[in-house]
This record gives sequence, C-alpha cells and structure tokens, in this order.
Amino acid sequence: MTAQRRVVAEVLDGEHVHLTADEVHARAVAKLPEISRATVYNTLGELVSLGEVLEVATDKRAKRYDPNAHRPHHHLVCAQCGAIRDVHPTGNPLADLPDTERFGFTVSDVEVTYRGVCPNCAAA
Repeated sequence: MTAQRRVVAEVLDGEHVHLTADEVHARAVAKLPEISRATVYNTLGELVSLGEVLEVATDKRAKRYDPNAHRPHHHLVCAQCGAIRDVHPTGNPLADLPDTERFGFTVSDVEVTYRGVCPNCAAA
C-alpha cells in the first residue's frame, strides 16, 4: 500500500465517518502535505470499486464516503446540516417488501435513508 493510500484509509477510519472527497483531502494533507486532490479522488474511486468504502449520496449534497462497507446498515441524515449517522435497525427490509409490490423484480439490495433533524440543529 502506498503512503497516499494509507493516509486516505487512516482519514476514513472510525465510526460514523461520512466525509466528502474535499474533507478527506483536507485531512490527508494535514498528514501528508504533498498528497494531491487527484490522488485522493482516484484512491476513493478505487476503494469504492474494491468494495472497501461505500459512496453515499443524499439529496443534492456532495457524495460522502463511508468506510463501514462490510456491516449492513442504513443512514440517518439531518435535513438541515447534512450530518450522517449509521443506524442498525432490527428486521429485514428485503423481507418487508411484499411480493405484490415487487412487480416481478428479483430484489437483491435495499438502501434505507431516515431523515430528520439532528440534536445540534434542533437546539439552534
């Protein structure tokens, strides 16, 4: 693993990390000043292609990158500031879709996004 890839991986490490590419770049530069924006974008693209990172798009905001790619989860998004949290509700959303609502599709995946207002925005 190159130094650049290692730094990007370190920046993405942790729970509830959902950074934009620009945020990843800013944090990576603090650790490795010579890392370029193009290298960060290319590395993020490679990590997504390898299934090591998820690309999360919410509304019309910038794409965010989620390192929690190996544990099934959904997202809780603040409608005001865009904060994202991973959530792990019980149940099986695939099983919750009745056959009459599948319209002949073979459903293989589900993405659920809960929306609301985070405590910080609610207090403001």
